[in-house]
Amino acid sequence: MSSSLQKSLIFKKKNLPIWFMRQAGRYLPEYKIIRKKNKNFINFCLNIKNATKVSLQPIERYNLDAAIVFSDILLILKAAGQNIKFKENIGPVLENYKPEIFYNLSKEDFIKKLKNIYQIIKNIRKKLPKEKSLIGFAGAPWTLLVYMINKSSPKGNRKLLVNLKKEEILKILKRLENLVYIHCKEQILAGADVIQLFDSWSGLIDKKDLKQFCINPNKNIVKKIKKEFPSKGVVCFPKGIKKNINAFIREVAPDGINLDYDISLNDLNLNNNVVFQGGLNPKFLLGSQQRMFKEAKRYLDFFKNRPYIFNLGHGILPQTNPENVKKLVEFVRGYNL
Repeated sequence: MSSSLQKSLIFKKKNLPIWFMRQAGRYLPEYKIIRKKNKNFINFCLNIKNATKVSLQPIERYNLDAAIVFSDILLILKAAGQNIKFKENIGPVLENYKPEIFYNLSKEDFIKKLKNIYQIIKNIRKKLPKEKSLIGFAGAPWTLLVYMINKSSPKGNRKLLVNLKKEEILKILKRLENLVYIHCKEQILAGADVIQLFDSWSGLIDKKDLKQFCINPNKNIVKKIKKEFPSKGVVCFPKGIKKNINAFIREVAPDGINLDYDISLNDLNLNNNVVFQGGLNPKFLLGSQQRMFKEAKRYLDFFKNRPYIFNLGHGILPQTNPENVKKLVEFVRGYNL
């Protein structure tokens, strides 16, 4: 078991830790009330009062073991000079990135543009019970690059980087690596116990490029965080890399690894010194509770007697009934470790 994750995440609890990706937000009625008053999503994420409140809503409703700050991975790009709008039923739409700002923005100005996020984390930490963990997060460099260049969600388009030479890709990734680390560091300084790195589009990378585009940037960020903050935990979520997950774990050496729902449990090397997290397909929260329990039990049984955090293989879907989340939490809490 990773000692830093044991200290900083939720292994101080004797029972199985549980939290959910996208636990704060779109499926909760109490969230929707606040969201209606905040039409601009970017401004909503930077609204200290409202973002603090919605970050704590799932803790108040379900008594989960960790809060995750309500934010968005694209705020790094916004701070680096790329304008973003969120359109209903479409998602993020980005303007062209501005190299003169992206490469020349000072560390101080970058932090200043994101200062509200760090204040939100401070506020959450003050209001969060001491036994609960606080998770900060960032998009990994590759996933941010995908949005930078594609200017929208790629949705499986493998040709999105056709006009970029490899040298330019690596140059952008290196700059993003630096910005992501700064953002992670500031979240930890503000009170985050754990950082989760979301490489949501790593599944688009050809195997020959996986090391340079995905593994190395994640590895460098994880290494820096662990060196400067040895008591904090780092969880990685390289979505879509399937059997390459073992190489990722071995080379990146995160404290925790979040499994996406396409990872076959039989492909996992359980001898890796890592805490496994998640895996359950969020679609099973939409159907019958018995099917949901059956699928959850499959993960609980597989990781029985091993370091494991119950979570999903992606974020809670907007159409999810909050009652199903409640029942799932009760089921997991009642599971005999």
